[in-house]
Amino acid sequence: MKNKILLLGLFCCGLISAKAQVLLDKGTGKNSFPIVSSSTNAVVCFDGKDATVVRKSASLFVDDVRRVTGQELKMDESKPGKVSARYAIIAGTIGESGWIDVLASRNKIDTAAIAGSWERYMIEVVNNPVPGIKKAIVVAGSDRRGTAYGLLSISKAIGVSPWYWWADAPIKQQKQVSVKVDKFISKTPSVKFRGVFINDEDWGLYRWSKRNFEKERGNFGPRTYAKVCELLLRLQANYLCPAMHDASMAFHRIPENRLVADSFAIVMGSSHCEPLLFNTASEWKRDKMGEWDYINNKDGVNKVLKSRVDECAPFENVYTLALRGLHDRAMNASNNMSDRKEMLQEALMAQRQMLVDAIGKRAEDIPQAFTPYKEVLDVYDQGLELPDDVTIIWPDDNYGYMKRLSSPKEQKRSGRSGVYYHSSYLGKPHDHLWMNTTSPTLMYEELRKAYDLTADRIWLLNAGDIKSCEFAVDYFLTMAFDIDSFNFERAANYRTEWLCGMLGNDYRNEYQDVINSFYKLAFARKPEFMGWGYQWATDKHGRERNTDTDFSLVNYREVDTRLAEYRRIGNVAEKILKALPEDKKACYYQLLYYPVKGCELLNRMVLNGQRNRWYSIQQRATTAELEKMTKACYDSLEVITKGYNSLLGGKWDHVMTMKQGFAAAYFELPALRKANLAPTASLGILAEGEDILKGQKSFHSLPSFNTYFRQSYYVDVFNKGTTPLKWKASVSDNWILLSQKAGETATENRIEVSIDWAKVPTGDKVFGILEIASDRGEKENVYISVFHPSSPSLAEMDTLFVEHNGYVSIDAAGFHRKVENKAIQMRTIPNLGIENTAIQLGDPTAAPQRTAGRSTPRLEYDFYTFEQGSVDVYTYVLPTFTLSKDRGYAGHEATNVETKYGVCIDEGPVMNPSTSSFEYAQIWYESVLKNCRINKTTLHIDKPGKHTVKIICGDAGTVLQKIVLDFGGMKRSYLGPQPTRQAK
Repeated sequence: MKNKILLLGLFCCGLISAKAQVLLDKGTGKNSFPIVSSSTNAVVCFDGKDATVVRKSASLFVDDVRRVTGQELKMDESKPGKVSARYAIIAGTIGESGWIDVLASRNKIDTAAIAGSWERYMIEVVNNPVPGIKKAIVVAGSDRRGTAYGLLSISKAIGVSPWYWWADAPIKQQKQVSVKVDKFISKTPSVKFRGVFINDEDWGLYRWSKRNFEKERGNFGPRTYAKVCELLLRLQANYLCPAMHDASMAFHRIPENRLVADSFAIVMGSSHCEPLLFNTASEWKRDKMGEWDYINNKDGVNKVLKSRVDECAPFENVYTLALRGLHDRAMNASNNMSDRKEMLQEALMAQRQMLVDAIGKRAEDIPQAFTPYKEVLDVYDQGLELPDDVTIIWPDDNYGYMKRLSSPKEQKRSGRSGVYYHSSYLGKPHDHLWMNTTSPTLMYEELRKAYDLTADRIWLLNAGDIKSCEFAVDYFLTMAFDIDSFNFERAANYRTEWLCGMLGNDYRNEYQDVINSFYKLAFARKPEFMGWGYQWATDKHGRERNTDTDFSLVNYREVDTRLAEYRRIGNVAEKILKALPEDKKACYYQLLYYPVKGCELLNRMVLNGQRNRWYSIQQRATTAELEKMTKACYDSLEVITKGYNSLLGGKWDHVMTMKQGFAAAYFELPALRKANLAPTASLGILAEGEDILKGQKSFHSLPSFNTYFRQSYYVDVFNKGTTPLKWKASVSDNWILLSQKAGETATENRIEVSIDWAKVPTGDKVFGILEIASDRGEKENVYISVFHPSSPSLAEMDTLFVEHNGYVSIDAAGFHRKVENKAIQMRTIPNLGIENTAIQLGDPTAAPQRTAGRSTPRLEYDFYTFEQGSVDVYTYVLPTFTLSKDRGYAGHEATNVETKYGVCIDEGPVMNPSTSSFEYAQIWYESVLKNCRINKTTLHIDKPGKHTVKIICGDAGTVLQKIVLDFGGMKRSYLGPQPTRQAK
């Protein structure tokens, strides 16, 4: 029998080298343990008086073995000594299982290492554990979830992914299955409570449950939550905040839901705006309960919350302390912040007392959480006295950047802190609900920073509909379970690791290639943001109004490059889909094909629509062709979305839609225009870089050719008429090279123009002409400038960034030198940033550095300019926030309100731009939509020649993406020009 070895556990290249706890085995080794063999099947033994989840996990494990082998294992609840079997799998909880306690008392196992711990387990093979059993795999848990995690880890080892149902991960069929087990003791999870929040479910999961999975109920219910809870248990998570929109049935309106969650040992919580597990959005009934108003209806509010606590007290919960308005809005109250603070203070203390009264424990022994989300953070900052044991859950800004983390004082709190992080969001400035494209390396950077500042108590991921956020859910929860198994490299590669764990390694290289580009392209602009409109920007018109994008059609080949890369990875994804065996197609379609192809088609639709509108102004015949292409992409998006919903006979029907949110329009067919064409062929010319069509110049010219880069530029020869255009091109000098010298086209041809550098004269201002003529006698000239000085030589410029057409562009990873100290080490972050590799200036938890210091840690980039005088230095950084409000003494003539880093040229003055902004300020809007804060600093260069631009560490953890020095030649674009360094 040929088996691939499947490793269970977390493996990080170079980070951990511990042995796998369970391996799928060929069944012939000395330490081989047969679960199903030709002669016998193992028996699953547990104590029926153990926690319900132990029985549940035993049943799940038996189901998993059946999925792999078709064989049904026997489950036995008899006492030790009453079971007769050659092989057994014994699972139980220390102190709750007669099996485990007997084995421990007879010194067959030693549970001292995990006894009393949180969610730990040990697995080992024991010979002759009790009379009647020859050999057993023993899974002992420190608590009920530890036991379940240990037993289900064997399921994963035999080839059943936690995503076997939610993502249809294939299961390899085998007649027999054996495992090799080395004694393994799990670590305490990095984060105590780890889970997801189902949110903004109206357009996907709710409709799927209502119309497909739970038709009989017509809404969310126990069947849906059972699948959610099973997924969490298999992912070694333990925490769930259920859907809370008023469309979906509130979790606690169906008492059976609580029993379902408890059977999987899932701790229930509620989102930041749902006090004490009460769903204000759908459960508050104004006609029966009055107004949701703590000032005028305090007794009514408290009565309802007390009732909820009484209902939930028998179960394991994390209780949210909160007081926001209905539907996740601010509470109606005084505009005086002091009054609001007093109101919230009184409400939280009343809620806390309700918990003590209902549960009968000390308040500090009842898990409680408080999330200072949006306006609540402002109230908290007024001096709200939060009990020390309450966990502060710090939210991100809804776009992946942590707004606040624990200050030095808050780090001493016994309740410590947690994070509320978004992989999906509905709100200003724009929703991102359709496709999860949040960068894994950004997630690791932000979440590791939070963890290091005491956010180890609760991690909650806003997972939207779960569907389309599958990877984010797995990645987030895997990090929460063992964050030390990750570094930036593993973060960048984890989606490939995850896919290969389900689909095998046949296309590992292709997966990594596609995923790398997928995140790079979406980091620059999420697909949901491609409509370029803002939502809820005015009361008059709250819906998004789509416009042209900021991606340039003519400068730096920005649109061409983006679309070409999307086409490339879309084609790779398509080829893999066709080549995969049938049993893997559904999983692959959901987890990689649809995200990649969907983003490709959306970008092509939007950008070809933009090109259509621009071409109509030029009266290009290609305008109609672009209209067809744009419509085809729109139709194809509908087709692949229907394809998703029809997978596996319609299992996921209604779960996937592009039309998520009620104010978004990015998915709509773009506005398209016609061109008024001449009745006969008519010559049109556009040279690369000509983004202003009228009023700037009355001649055509290409950007200057530069000997230090030796690139080509294009000239579009296009037809403005309805009959074919015939044209010829000629050049003034033989050093001007053309990819095409004549043609006939109904639409357009593109000529690539380059320089024969062996023939071109030496000089700063070499000039030539390209003439294009039609057969109808029309002529157009394109002027050509060449910069080919005698010095400096190419060899002298070999390692430098060089001025080109009036700018210097520098990628962050291209530094020439770095200056570090013990506290600040420069970190390379792969697959992050505009140029796909970013540099972090030290650990974010390190102390701020003085940017004016002589030896302050910094990055240095050497460049060569032919200019002198003022230069605008644009630095592209991640839009990160200050770590905390109370950062300690800022120092003389300094501030702690904003972050800062230093920028200078040579030994000139140091300027201090910031990465941070106030949430909902215009600069924040712009920065989060492009994942980049772009700061302009105007500096001075005293003479032409070689110089050095320095990026100096101020706030540790600043992440640099790119630098552009503009001497007056930089053109409009979205990403800025490509690095101006000789290609190697």
